[in-house]
Amino acid sequence: MKLVKLWEADMKKAYALQTAFEANENGLVNLAYGYSFDQFIDYVQTRKGYEHGIGLPEGFVPDTVFVLVNDEGEYVGLFNFRHTLNDFLRAGPGHVGFGIAPPFRRRGYASEGLRLLVERISPQIAEDEIYLSVHKDNPASLRAMQNNGVIHHEIEGAFCVRIPKIL
Repeated sequence: MKLVKLWEADMKKAYALQTAFEANENGLVNLAYGYSFDQFIDYVQTRKGYEHGIGLPEGFVPDTVFVLVNDEGEYVGLFNFRHTLNDFLRAGPGHVGFGIAPPFRRRGYASEGLRLLVERISPQIAEDEIYLSVHKDNPASLRAMQNNGVIHHEIEGAFCVRIPKIL
């Protein structure tokens, strides 16, 4: 299994993966929801700029979107790494958001993808831990997070999880 930056992925496969998610599914905000393929290509270029802080909307921080690719070459999930935390992210969403496409759920992809992401991003994180949150009504994502870290505290409607950096 591996993580590939969205803009380095096969665009047709990445588009099919992106369209597998609703507009806001279990807290994963799909900014490309409803896009045509051509609009998606523009979106990918915009997201590439965000990695370098170019064109960020107000209140956003630089981030990188990764595609989780299984050993068979199937695009199974999306992982979004926010490079820094602002007050909003620190209080809730954290460094990482992720989603696994419906046909690939309940197979351990979220846990393994999160582990791979933690390995990759740990050197870039200023904090001692990686911050995440999950809606309380999303036990599958909570399990994936707990396979890598622990519940740190609760906020309204969500658990906040911390995963130790890998040094």
